[in-house]
Amino acid sequence: MKENQAARSMLYREKEYTCGIDVTLAVVGGKWKASILWHLAPETIRFSDLQRRFSDTTRKMLTQQLRELEADGLVHREVYPQVPPKVEYSLTDKGRSIYPILEQMCSWGREYEKDGG
Repeated sequence: MKENQAARSMLYREKEYTCGIDVTLAVVGGKWKASILWHLAPETIRFSDLQRRFSDTTRKMLTQQLRELEADGLVHREVYPQVPPKVEYSLTDKGRSIYPILEQMCSWGREYEKDGG
């Protein structure tokens, strides 16, 4: 660790961190969070479409992950007063700011897999 990266206390969800990487992983490290952000980057998506894209997870788990991302200011939830209910999710400016990191993670993952893991 470089000297100018000396430990500085950061508080996130009532837990203290000394490394920005740990904070980042705490924010986007949930089971589906990074993938949700990846899917929301190019477009606004209805909840029902997200459910189809994440068919391996339960409705409850998907809702929990989306609520946490919303609470962290990365995702915007728009509810339309109609029947049947329509709920759409999109990235906030803060959510869009992590997209370049997700792109790098995707590239790294592809290279890692290509090299035999």
